[in-house]
Amino acid sequence: MKNTSHTDLQFPRLTLQNLLKTGFEEDLGFGDISSAILPDKLIKGEFIAKSDGIISGIDSILIGYQILDETVEVQHLVSDGDYVEAGECIARVDGPVRALLTSERVILNILQHLSGIATKTFKAVKEMGDTSTRICDTRKTLPGLRALQKYAVRCGGGYNHRMRLDDGVMIKDNHIAAAGSITKAMETARGQNGLMVKIEVECETEDQVKEAIKAGADIIMLDNQTPESAAQLCAMIPDNIIVELSGGMTPETVGEFKDCGAHYISMGCVTHSVTALDISFVLTGAIKNV
Repeated sequence: MKNTSHTDLQFPRLTLQNLLKTGFEEDLGFGDISSAILPDKLIKGEFIAKSDGIISGIDSILIGYQILDETVEVQHLVSDGDYVEAGECIARVDGPVRALLTSERVILNILQHLSGIATKTFKAVKEMGDTSTRICDTRKTLPGLRALQKYAVRCGGGYNHRMRLDDGVMIKDNHIAAAGSITKAMETARGQNGLMVKIEVECETEDQVKEAIKAGADIIMLDNQTPESAAQLCAMIPDNIIVELSGGMTPETVGEFKDCGAHYISMGCVTHSVTALDISFVLTGAIKNV
């Protein structure tokens, strides 16, 4: 079933290619001495979803085999962003049995991880119902995997927060403490970056929200709130300021905040605390001897 996406997913192909190459170099060593014992046969295989979820990283199958053995034929049966059910075949492959089995683990590791992110994001997005509040990620990603992990969030219907530190100014509690106040931090940030760079301020109290509004914040992040306190603080923030909620949100609890009036709810757990989607690879029979 196709999961309707809010935007072009903009797949980071080069990042995936590099990750697969690194994965194969790490996993293969001097060669797969287990698969080397097998007869030199052409085999069919299938990638099967063993749990319901959203697929992300399906191209890791095609690109992975292109890197290791170009003779392998790949047929993708789903696309990134698609919802699949347990037992559904998501891809079929034909090729040398040694190549299929040697590549299996690296390809599955990436596909399962990204699909786990997409699935967890999708669960949070569903909790928002018909409200306009959007689910977004954070920078709590693994080094080298950020582009792919944030891509997986988009596959699940979520939105991306800052990709890098230079995407925008975010004044958090430690910045405020070091600068002396929200106002001082804002003045310095605006002076260094000009009017075209958005400035977000993290706030936990009503007084901080008032100071951030007066200082000219473009975005206010309300951190560590209850649904009641979040609604109260959202109500006092002018319409021209974007409001973000954050702090310990999970797909199981985020629905409690859907009617608070925030534009975004950011969730670190969609990338840093993810269960891989269960996907398996099975051989389905020999084609012929090589």
